[in-house]
Amino acid sequence: MDEPQRERDPESYFGAGIGGGRGLFTTGGAWSGPRSPAPAPPSVATITEPAREIPVHEETDVLVVGGGPAGTAAAVAARRLGQRVTIVERYGDLGGLSAGGLVIWIDRMTDWEGTPVIAGIGAELLDRLPEGALAGPGPELWGSTEPEQVAYWRERLSAFRDTVCRSPMIDPEWLKITSHELLVGEGVRVLLHSWVVAAINDQGTVRGAIFESKQGRRAILAKVVVDATGDLDVIAQAGGAFVTDAEKDGTGGNVQHTINTAFTWTGVDMRRWLAFKREDPAAHHELMSRGRELLGFVDTPHVGWRDDVVVFMGPRLSGYSGLDVEHLSTVELESRRRMVAHLDFFRKEAPGFENAWIMLAAPQMGVRMTRRLTGVLPMTSADWKAGVRHPDEVGVSPSPSQKFPTISVPYRALLPERLDGVVVGGRHVASDAATQAFMREIPQCWMTGQAAGTAAGLAAGAGLAPRAIDVGELRGELRRQGAFLHEP
Repeated sequence: MDEPQRERDPESYFGAGIGGGRGLFTTGGAWSGPRSPAPAPPSVATITEPAREIPVHEETDVLVVGGGPAGTAAAVAARRLGQRVTIVERYGDLGGLSAGGLVIWIDRMTDWEGTPVIAGIGAELLDRLPEGALAGPGPELWGSTEPEQVAYWRERLSAFRDTVCRSPMIDPEWLKITSHELLVGEGVRVLLHSWVVAAINDQGTVRGAIFESKQGRRAILAKVVVDATGDLDVIAQAGGAFVTDAEKDGTGGNVQHTINTAFTWTGVDMRRWLAFKREDPAAHHELMSRGRELLGFVDTPHVGWRDDVVVFMGPRLSGYSGLDVEHLSTVELESRRRMVAHLDFFRKEAPGFENAWIMLAAPQMGVRMTRRLTGVLPMTSADWKAGVRHPDEVGVSPSPSQKFPTISVPYRALLPERLDGVVVGGRHVASDAATQAFMREIPQCWMTGQAAGTAAGLAAGAGLAPRAIDVGELRGELRRQGAFLHEP
């Protein structure tokens, strides 16, 4: 059976269990629970590998580990300082969760008055997207509280708390292409399909990393390393300190402890769906309640970068770890089963979805939090609620609501307590759990990645540890690269 037929006829592909009692789903389409094999019991056995010499693949000034939003921005920032830069990415593309993870909704980049406080390389990437690859309000609307505009853009996830924001939907394939073109055009060495498996720790200083690929196990030596893995892999491999459990911060059960595979469909009429929600809210509520009753779960469809594309950012699954391969395997399988159950239900029940078909299940798992850096100065909700502006500010984040001022991001949140030779950018910067809830978003990863890459470039150029560079020089260079910072 060819792929289009599979996508248009899920029953023929997965069995008659959808509505028929056979295959992956029980009669009526209700979710019958995980069907994957039980996890293997923990093994206590070990083997000993013989010692071996590892070839040095190359030497560079700045090694960026991870090609997601933070790593992409870090590599560009360091390269623009004249340093040799190599970026290593385990997948076959750049963009990370904003591309391969289908986190195509780029969260707020403006403050409540419409000022673009997350600018720089992240904004440059968005501006480079071609016509038709981005859907969002123009600059003239950022900060608008006009009810008609708010109502329109709220349906498209670009208005919050009665304010229109820069928060577009983007085409993930074009973000990959644009990211590739930017890095290659700047002269960054890009190594894809390469997974860093160990840090090279020389008495407390990270000197590079070991990666594995189809060519086997190799090493890259560097003056400075940027950990942009999202899971703080380099720091963990080097023996650095980190926090792993948000529940210890009193926030157990929140969205940070859920993981999932997102998915997109096409062949939909999202204008019709949005009109249905708007004009008959009682019927919409009843439909979604019926979905929860029939399936045991239901996720909200969001209009994508086109009106014939829909993105589901869930269903989110809790109780799993993004660091456990058994958990990751189970979530991948269950997410796809739930995707098919959604397809059957929405085709039958939802206006505008009659001809929907599966466009893509995300190649990357949607992981929100695994490890967070134990940094020199973690960001805390107490600080930003009090409006603290740090003297070593390297970025500014929008605040969660109009009750709070914009949020100052200190350079010290990117620096490990003890390790030298490494700086971090991305969702794992040092923070408490409440702060990580927004610092993990794509724009904030662009912002901290650019700061980390700029710091790494300055440190490599001067022959200094990242913690020893001049913060005033760092802030000045960030401004030259288009970043927004509060005035001193």
